[in-house]
Amino acid sequence: MRSVLFVDDEELLLDVTKTFLERFGNMKVQTASSSKEALQILMNTSFDALVIDYYLPEINGIELSKIIRTKGDTTPVIMFTGVGRENAAIEALNNGADFFLKKGEIPSSEFRELVHMIDRAVERRFVGRSLGVAQKIIADMISFFPDAAFAINREGVIIAWNTEMTALTGIDPKDIVGKKDGSHSVPFFGVKTLMLTELIFEKDETITKNRYTIINKEQGSIIAWIKCLNPDGSDRVLWMKAMALYDAKGAFVASIGSIKDISDDLGQELLRQAALSASDTQSLATTPTKSGMFDKILGKAKSSHKEGLRLSFREGKYAEAISWFDRAIEADPTMAYAWHDRGVCLRELGKDEEALRNFDKACELLPSEEELLFTRAEMLRRIGILRGQKNAVEAAVKAYNNVLAINPNHAESWNSLGICMKELGKGELSRQYYDRSCDLTRYGTARKKTRNFNNLV
Repeated sequence: MRSVLFVDDEELLLDVTKTFLERFGNMKVQTASSSKEALQILMNTSFDALVIDYYLPEINGIELSKIIRTKGDTTPVIMFTGVGRENAAIEALNNGADFFLKKGEIPSSEFRELVHMIDRAVERRFVGRSLGVAQKIIADMISFFPDAAFAINREGVIIAWNTEMTALTGIDPKDIVGKKDGSHSVPFFGVKTLMLTELIFEKDETITKNRYTIINKEQGSIIAWIKCLNPDGSDRVLWMKAMALYDAKGAFVASIGSIKDISDDLGQELLRQAALSASDTQSLATTPTKSGMFDKILGKAKSSHKEGLRLSFREGKYAEAISWFDRAIEADPTMAYAWHDRGVCLRELGKDEEALRNFDKACELLPSEEELLFTRAEMLRRIGILRGQKNAVEAAVKAYNNVLAINPNHAESWNSLGICMKELGKGELSRQYYDRSCDLTRYGTARKKTRNFNNLV
């Protein structure tokens, strides 16, 4: 009988999953509702497999997986989550997880898959993982991707090819997996050439020399577009992403690539803008706020953000809204309000620490935006007071002062400053701030900048 520790902050899901795994998976399941509780259990008990929720309060699933691995624990980890982005899967695997399973709308189906993953994890125990992540694991992962995706190992051998890739190219996995000669580029360019997956660690100049226009580039990750030709000679525009995958010891083992044909309005707009700015294409691609280009071409980001707002603001479906904000961020990582509104949903779900990280990102992108600064300050105050963290209260004071530097008539900030000062034992200063807030409200001079959600939605 397999032994499993299941970590999730949803009590109902804990009970249902435990019942299913024990009844139909012939497993003995122990549960934990937080990472701290899980770590306490792991101090005294070992398991055949660990099933961990991606989103957990205080210490999230990724961080928990890191902690487990740094302790030398090689127990297989299955990350079980509602997050639907491929980046989430890669992040999980790069930080010690062995499998990644997305929570779906059909519980019986996902539970069966979870049983299957646990069985495979225990049977294989991932012998030889230090030499590279198993090909089967990578194939399982990219089958989860919504777009056409493939993977090559560090020797350039194609090791995975999903069904969406087959639909895009007409090439079956059995006809291309195992090849090393650049065959995966031929369906797109007609000849063997370097794909973005082979350029992931190259300098920007090398990438642009290979005709890619960089949209976003971080360590181990590139988003770019490129023009090629259809068989009939017409222009074809491909949106590509390449991401590095590492093993448990931090060694590079594979490059994951995803491809989307955007030859419709988005692609045509990219070509038009590139033609208008042919002398400075790279600048156009990497500074969308200056060119205004992304305001036109990233309608997907805006529409996804709008749907997320509708679900959260109108219907209170915060968990569902998060997946839409994820899509908006995936399309445009610089969309500060998508980060902010994602944080609001996490806050409503009681995931304060993760919410704060989202608010931090939003303020990093728009450091002078009053609404974003105020929400972050409120989050710091909540964490500081509820958890008795003096440093968080002091950080909240600084954050409110940043708001007031922009808008001295922000009555709510003065009131919240009063609460913080009272918490810090500064009674006289607290009363002054309360009085300032009351005066602004009493004389009708209070001002607060915020979005009109009814108009937005």
